[in-house]
Amino acid sequence: MCREWNGEMGFILVEELGKEREHGLDLRLVAGKGGLKKKITEVRIDRFGLALAGLTDHVQPHRVYILGNTELSYLKALPPRKREGTIRKICSLKISCFVVTATKSIPKSLIRESEKASIPLFKTGLMSHFFIERATKYLEQKLSAATSVHGVLVDVFGVGVLILGRSGIGKSESALDLITRGHRLVADDIVHIRKIPPSTILGTGFDLVKHHMEIRGLGIIDIRGLFGVEAIRQRKEVDLVVELVEWQADYDRLGLEEQKYATCGVELPMVQIPVTPGRNLAAIIEVAAKNHLLKGMGYHAVMELDRKLTEKITSKGSRDKPNGDEIE
Repeated sequence: MCREWNGEMGFILVEELGKEREHGLDLRLVAGKGGLKKKITEVRIDRFGLALAGLTDHVQPHRVYILGNTELSYLKALPPRKREGTIRKICSLKISCFVVTATKSIPKSLIRESEKASIPLFKTGLMSHFFIERATKYLEQKLSAATSVHGVLVDVFGVGVLILGRSGIGKSESALDLITRGHRLVADDIVHIRKIPPSTILGTGFDLVKHHMEIRGLGIIDIRGLFGVEAIRQRKEVDLVVELVEWQADYDRLGLEEQKYATCGVELPMVQIPVTPGRNLAAIIEVAAKNHLLKGMGYHAVMELDRKLTEKITSKGSRDKPNGDEIE
């Protein structure tokens, strides 16, 4: 059902960072075009600090390093020969790219050495702390763990329900029934899920088949065209996993067993719904979503029932126990 996730973070190319517009990074390439295919694998945006004084042991590869007014002022204060040597040394490191922040003047030697070492050198009008904040959010989204799941993602009463199960068991049909009840489709067949740190799982569909469903006997249908834009969502946080399974003899009839579905290093609550002719799966999934909301508010029906039964049994046992006057 799920493409294996190996627990490692992904990567993006430096050129993707340079083209980013949604987060307002305002990046312009100054030099080092030959290194645009370098990989960025670290979320953290770093400063050079003591590396400019020659202590480069702690400079991490595959990170974005910024040079703000503080760093450039330090370089400018160095004697010309030492400045040239310092810039040459930092350009010899395995760095993804440089970003010069909030400055109009970039040392010519930095431009020259960046070009020679094929390290992309960008310029932005943002102050360092603003750039770090925006770029970190962007890299967290791009570098977070991701996978693909064979299933259907539906927004039911505001609960992101991921419906799983073997091929042909009725996932899409159940989702279609939910849509006719006023709920919203996010993705059918293949659901792309991504971890948003620290523990949020976000589900989306793929652009090519977005808002379409495959219903056996009908073929491919367009949910937006049939039911309108109110019947779809672009993305939704996954809150609950519902697995449709073949009917068997034994099931936890009380719901005392809490089941989990693990993906991308996060455990999500899961319920298994047995499939048999005549069962209204859409209604059951609706109740599962409402029950999930109640649990989130601190009310657990089976636990409450168990508490009341325990109190009843304890109370009855106390009344039935003989007191001292009744003992001869």
